[in-house]
Amino acid sequence: MPANPDAAVLSAVNWDDSKMATHFANVVNIQSTQEQVDLFFGTNQTWNLPSDKRVRVELNNRIILSPHAAKRLWLALGGVLEGYEARHGELRVDGR
Repeated sequence: MPANPDAAVLSAVNWDDSKMATHFANVVNIQSTQEQVDLFFGTNQTWNLPSDKRVRVELNNRIILSPHAAKRLWLALGGVLEGYEARHGELRVDGR
């Protein structure tokens, strides 16, 4: 018997996606304070750069995370991207 009998009890998660919305983002901006990490998602709307050279980014969603949740997200994304690169090759983010 385990030292903590409650540790042996696993709880199931019921993922309710009935109110889920799906959005596409090709731009993300991040800021943080001691209490939270803010993720801003949007899309680059500039397909033909205007003469003033201003890129238009339409921000669609903001996700606010606790620092602990942000760390878990960072670890999970790292694992997902490692698998992606193992299958499809290195992702370059230097603009080339």
